[in-house]
Amino acid sequence: MTHKTIHIVGGGMAGSEAAWQAAHAGVQVILHEMRPVRETDAHQTDGLAELVCSNSFRSDDDEHNAVGLLHWEMRQANSLIMAMGDRHKLPAGGALAVDRDAFSADVTAALQAHPNITIEREEVAGLPPADWAQAIVATGPLTSQALANDIRTTTGDDGLAFFDAIAPIIHRETIDFDQAWFQSRYDKAGPGGTGADYINCPLNREQYEAFIAALIDGDKADFKEWEENTPYFDGCLPIEVMADRGPETLRHGPMKPMGLTNRHKPDEKPYAVVQLRQDNALGTLYNMVGFQTKLKHGEQVRIFRAIPGLEKAEFARLGGLHRNTFINSPKLLDASLQLKSRPGLRFAGQITGVEGYVESAAMGLMAGRMAAAEELTGEMLPPPPPTTAHGSLISHISGGHLSDDSGDMTSKARSFQPMNVNFGLFPEVEVPRDENGKRPRGKAKKPARQLAYTGRAKADFANWLSAHAERVAAE
Repeated sequence: MTHKTIHIVGGGMAGSEAAWQAAHAGVQVILHEMRPVRETDAHQTDGLAELVCSNSFRSDDDEHNAVGLLHWEMRQANSLIMAMGDRHKLPAGGALAVDRDAFSADVTAALQAHPNITIEREEVAGLPPADWAQAIVATGPLTSQALANDIRTTTGDDGLAFFDAIAPIIHRETIDFDQAWFQSRYDKAGPGGTGADYINCPLNREQYEAFIAALIDGDKADFKEWEENTPYFDGCLPIEVMADRGPETLRHGPMKPMGLTNRHKPDEKPYAVVQLRQDNALGTLYNMVGFQTKLKHGEQVRIFRAIPGLEKAEFARLGGLHRNTFINSPKLLDASLQLKSRPGLRFAGQITGVEGYVESAAMGLMAGRMAAAEELTGEMLPPPPPTTAHGSLISHISGGHLSDDSGDMTSKARSFQPMNVNFGLFPEVEVPRDENGKRPRGKAKKPARQLAYTGRAKADFANWLSAHAERVAAE
């Protein structure tokens, strides 16, 4: 048992959670964050855990949704990110959305106040030095070029990269509510919500087709030479890229009208709907759901003001585009999130190839606990079983998504792509039979299977937490 300091590079969602978990376990932590000494292309503050894109943690349904299950597991594991998300939740139907500024401020304050955490504002311009026996790289999608180059040099691998786009934010007072109305899909209420949590702007068929044409023809941001061959991630496509894939793509995606009724014209079904979600606690700002974009700023104003209800919209922030980089985790990392070529050096967050705020924080939670356990017990902490949300993500990024008898990591690395948590990453589950010995069929089959996944996961994760606590207590 060495009880040396754990160094964490990066103060985003993953780094903040990793620092909290390790410090809470009783280990000294130094959290290195380069802002404001070195700025990024997307951050606007020097706060820790700043949300640079959406303000949504997505579904909070822990019985029928994999990300809601991940929320539940993180709460059981004393997650700082979830605690602050719950403290600053905003109305968002069945989702957990947060006031981004208040959320970041309280995460920062909690970490600054922890007696085991020291925050150093400096750029770590390469991989952690060898004398940092325990270190976690959690630099996220905006990893500095110097650190990215060092990772490539050290690992001998070029890695992978994709673009990530930011949605615009609109001042609520500039929205025309003679055309727009408040409603969640199917009037579903979620954490902090009432069932009327989104602002909806309806389009008829003619308006929708004109909107699609404008998106496709609109002037886009130019790519730098090194960006030209970088692929997009399908989970966060710019809206104009979706439009270019087919005229009906958006109407069956973020602009689908299902579960919504125009309060102004209840007898007329909208052909498509643009939804806006509350972005701050005051309710003065709303972001355009699913409207990530690489349109130039002038084009955004022109095209988005053609949406009914947004003709006079004023934008608090326009959309943007930044490169999102992640490492070839199946080739480089083991199941303890350590670099195979350098024990004691872990990676966490989006740089590992998970996608989403909560997934990134979850991998920070795991890395922090694993590093702390190694310091406290001198032994490796096994990951949660793959039947859990945390375990399924670790299995995915460490190569378990393509496990085979040959152990051929080359084929696994080639197919590796960023992934949100979903039940497809979990081992198959058997749906229980009813009292008559029959399994659910038809519409009842899907929710029953989801409940089987989440019920099994909750039991397995609780057992893993208990075993971890007993092990540390024994040491």
